[in-house]
Amino acid sequence: MSAHKAKIIDKISRYFIDGQQNIIQSFMAHDINAILNKENWNKRKFFYGKSISLAGPHHEKSVANFSVVSGNKLPSSSLNNIKLDEGDEFIASGLSVIAHPNNPNIPTSHMNGRIFILLRKRKIHNWWIGGGYDLTPYLFNRSDTILWHRNSKKFLDNYNQKLYSKFSKNCDEYFYLSHRKERRGVGGIFFDNFKLNDMDSSLLFLENMFLIYQDTYNTIFDKRMSSPFSKLEKDFQLYRRGRYVEFNLLHDRGTKFGIQSNGRTESILGSLPPSVTWINKKPKTIISMEKKLIRQTSKNWSNEIDT
Repeated sequence: MSAHKAKIIDKISRYFIDGQQNIIQSFMAHDINAILNKENWNKRKFFYGKSISLAGPHHEKSVANFSVVSGNKLPSSSLNNIKLDEGDEFIASGLSVIAHPNNPNIPTSHMNGRIFILLRKRKIHNWWIGGGYDLTPYLFNRSDTILWHRNSKKFLDNYNQKLYSKFSKNCDEYFYLSHRKERRGVGGIFFDNFKLNDMDSSLLFLENMFLIYQDTYNTIFDKRMSSPFSKLEKDFQLYRRGRYVEFNLLHDRGTKFGIQSNGRTESILGSLPPSVTWINKKPKTIISMEKKLIRQTSKNWSNEIDT
């Protein structure tokens, strides 16, 4: 069984490792002299990963995490409450990326792509992919948001013209802070339990999604990274980052899966921003900026991309 598992893992890992390297290299173009940290971790056979983070004048903290988790007992947070029969095993592997820019004119972005494989009697019994990406602005820019969604639609329309509306709706519903009654950002795409014709086609779909995310986000980043900003705007960014922390710790299924599967805690929590504030009594300026931002994040941007 181990040799068979190793062959499967080698095949699927190539997509995630290549995506990780490509995205980090593209981020390095913004911060040539950024501090780059690479951590390979290995808890046991078929339970390992690699975390790459960078920090510089423009990327306050950006992280790309690759991981492989395998076993015969699933965490309680597993999707669809899958139950493994005696002798079954699972493989879960994926790439997760988070970018926290220094400049509040640049949105925070998140991207995740993953595959789940169920092995039964030494063969692949079932599998599916999941993932997506979303954008969390602080100083809202309409053209950036339109570009983000328009490129997502173009990408998905190449496969099926019904996917974008479905995946965009999924994103708005998933990245929602129920205790705040507000969305985390302006959305993007989100999907789970999805497959194309075969595993190779599905993995190529994820690979293409990595490229769309990378190209679109870097376009926005390049346009905004030299934009001036005030202390108030930076303070507002640090305050609104709190929503990001709250979602990841309270609602994010990937965080729960990682913790419950006894993954590397530093990598699981690596998506959290390096600096964040919570304000007990908000000044009127922050209240006004927040109301304006929430009006924008409350819109269904999938309906706005042709306007």
